[in-house]
Amino acid sequence: MQTWQMQNAKARFSDVVRRAKLDGPQDITVHGKSVAVVVSRELFDKLSGNTQSLVQFMQQSPLCGMDEVVFERDPSLVREVNL
Repeated sequence: MQTWQMQNAKARFSDVVRRAKLDGPQDITVHGKSVAVVVSRELFDKLSGNTQSLVQFMQQSPLCGMDEVVFERDPSLVREVNL
């Protein structure tokens, strides 16, 4: 993993992103301490398990296609606010 000082990473951000895509994670440091890692979108999706869109996720819900789904509301009163 290549390490970049924050000031250099800011000045060469497009290079950092390009290298994250081509070479893998890029470490960003401040005063010699690692503070962030830039990763490609592909690696992020793989690590986070984000392999489908929100629409695809919702379409796979057991509630998909049910027109009469009723969500119960909390019957308690709202608190009063003095302005």
